[in-house]
Amino acid sequence: MSQQSQPIRAAAPELRDRPAPGPPVPEPPGAAAPVPRRWWALGAVCLSVLVLGFDSTVLNVALPDMAVQLHAGTGQLQWIVDAYLVVFAAAMLPAGLLGDRFGRRRLLIAGLTLFGAASLVGTLTSSAAALIAVRAVMGLGGAFIMPLAMAIIPSLFPAAERARAVAVMTAGMAVGMPLGPIIGGFLLNHFWWGSIFLINVPLIAVGILALVLLVPESRDPSVPRVDAVSGLLGVAGLAALTYGIIQAPADGWGAPLIVGMLAASVLLLTGLVLRERRQAHPMLDLGLLADRTFRWSTVATVLVTAVLVGALFVLPQYLESVLGADAMGTGVRLMPLMGGLLVAARLAERLVERVSVRWVVTAGLLLVSAAMLLGSRTTPADGYGWTALWLSLLGLGMGFTMVPAMGAAMAALPEDRAGVGSGLLQTFRQSAGAIGVALLGSLLAGIYGDHLDTRALPPALAHTARGSVSAAQSVADALHSPALAASAHGAFLDGMTTVLLICGIGAALSALLIALRMPGHVAKPSGDHAQSVA
Repeated sequence: MSQQSQPIRAAAPELRDRPAPGPPVPEPPGAAAPVPRRWWALGAVCLSVLVLGFDSTVLNVALPDMAVQLHAGTGQLQWIVDAYLVVFAAAMLPAGLLGDRFGRRRLLIAGLTLFGAASLVGTLTSSAAALIAVRAVMGLGGAFIMPLAMAIIPSLFPAAERARAVAVMTAGMAVGMPLGPIIGGFLLNHFWWGSIFLINVPLIAVGILALVLLVPESRDPSVPRVDAVSGLLGVAGLAALTYGIIQAPADGWGAPLIVGMLAASVLLLTGLVLRERRQAHPMLDLGLLADRTFRWSTVATVLVTAVLVGALFVLPQYLESVLGADAMGTGVRLMPLMGGLLVAARLAERLVERVSVRWVVTAGLLLVSAAMLLGSRTTPADGYGWTALWLSLLGLGMGFTMVPAMGAAMAALPEDRAGVGSGLLQTFRQSAGAIGVALLGSLLAGIYGDHLDTRALPPALAHTARGSVSAAQSVADALHSPALAASAHGAFLDGMTTVLLICGIGAALSALLIALRMPGHVAKPSGDHAQSVA
């Protein structure tokens, strides 16, 4: 196989010329033969994205420890999560374009190398500010991993097999999610918090070796050059928006700095959209959203991502600081969420074949809504059993929403737009995650600070206790003050249940929107396992 082999065949005609739903279109007679080792190559791609799934959950389990050992308040914890997501989201668009132009495998390996190097540096940081900077660099590496891993699939598989390949890759990333809390909890119980980043290094080394041996190079030299101005507008706009939302609970929504940041974000992001609309070959190709399948699959993926990332920000702090679990116990207690997600990911493809993407995604969002609403009924007297119940439902809902929605979105893309299209999808996902953590974390911090009773504390300790529930628990332990611990637990629970209630209402409204607007026709092209959603 040539190292510069062109993509095998087009997944679809140009979106503007896409025909109305009808019988499946056979593969063109002159299409190239499928890559012989494509399923082994897919395994190599899955190893690449596994590190992202692992990193997302292991970090959340470590947040309570970081709050204490790095003296990080809720705002800094939000930035430790969001610095990664903001850079990830803004850099994915140029990353997808660069991969299409210079080689998807080559830049996927470059992204893995950068991610691994930043992980090594992360083990040595000793302050929240340094860790935030490291997370931003990891986000840049991750920006090359996810969209290029997705973009490689159309060059490996014929149209009849792509939906299954996307489902396998999505499940591959999901495998890292349950492993993250357990292995991370073990490391946190026996080593320092920085050890959670070391696990990335062997995974990345194996992934790079597998890519070199199994995955052929693919590229599209005709794609346009990267627009550096658009890239800067995207990074600056998302960063300003995230900063304004995270800092608002501390400074006040009417503070000049907050108003200025939010206004600047609107201007920068509007400028980005206007600039891209004037480009002959835009990096942010909003024209892809003209396809109804791609548009509503993207909407569903974005909505469920915002809920998932927000829940994973809140849950470890609740399990560790309120219910009293240690880091390992917190990881184990997240297993119902991860188990439900994996079960649903396995069943989603079969259900899509029987009904349609629209109804599977709608059902998934309704399960997410039910889980969030049940979680919002949590009281101080409830133990872990109640939490395990709604976590299981949440995992099922996530799997039934994310896997078929992402598969349908990728199936709707023309092959020559795979890099840019997957970059657009992942940009929306990661932006939703960053904004979800910023909004929900700020809401949680505001309610927690307002409801926490610190009248009996000296000003310095009161300030520390208001930083996070983990910090308040440490102060309460040092002072032997059950009253402060009870107040902190109650205040945090008030904030958490409000966050979950809002997520539940949002998921229910999203289910209604998808049921009404997402295309429902499902047709099978030649092949047993693929789907074409018109």
